[in-house]
Amino acid sequence: MGNSALKAHLETSQKTGVFQLRGKNLQEFPEELQRLSGNLRTVDLSNNRIETLPAFIGNFQQLKSLTISNNRLTSLPAEMGKLSKLETLVLNGNQLAQLPTSFSQLKALRTLSLSANQFREFPSFLGSLRHLDVLDLSKNRIQAVPAEVSELQAIEINLNQNQISALSPEVSRCPRLKVLRLEENCLELSSIPSTILSQSSVALLSVEGNLFEVKMLRDLDGYDQYMERFTATKKKFA
Repeated sequence: MGNSALKAHLETSQKTGVFQLRGKNLQEFPEELQRLSGNLRTVDLSNNRIETLPAFIGNFQQLKSLTISNNRLTSLPAEMGKLSKLETLVLNGNQLAQLPTSFSQLKALRTLSLSANQFREFPSFLGSLRHLDVLDLSKNRIQAVPAEVSELQAIEINLNQNQISALSPEVSRCPRLKVLRLEENCLELSSIPSTILSQSSVALLSVEGNLFEVKMLRDLDGYDQYMERFTATKKKFA
């Protein structure tokens, strides 16, 4: 992209607070954005070839939405933890295998989307994000959901298309969890804790494509309680 085209984008962003540059074969996060760090609220750099994010990303103190999907990121800088106003972070389709522990400082974060990356472990320290509503970890390589999941405040957790064979009963203690997606994993019926059905607030448990037929859920203790929640939620949004 030529300097004049980038300059035009920067001038527009100065006025709108929005910088969007998708599918332009960018190999680096534009350094020129530093001069807008004080007023940018939305940045979208999807469908480029960016491999790393600079440390100065932490200077974007007004940033509320950051989307860098379908790039080549393999890691993230610790400075991202400084984005105190960030509400939406979408990093789908990269090569990330872990998050910096500084992510626990993203207190305003509501949506975290990490689909189609290289995660093998569930990032358990996300429980400190008290406003997190949606966590998408679908299409990764996660094999187990640990007990620490009980700390998560998320309303929806998407773990479709992983390699999960172990699911901690502690998931039933997630205080706000309504939707739990576990399609196309490696779960046996015996791996589904009955407490998710009988004692949790989960109103939609999606388990198609595992090592048992979905109708077999009816044989588990608590299925009737689960169906009451499922039906009530369905009526609410009908």
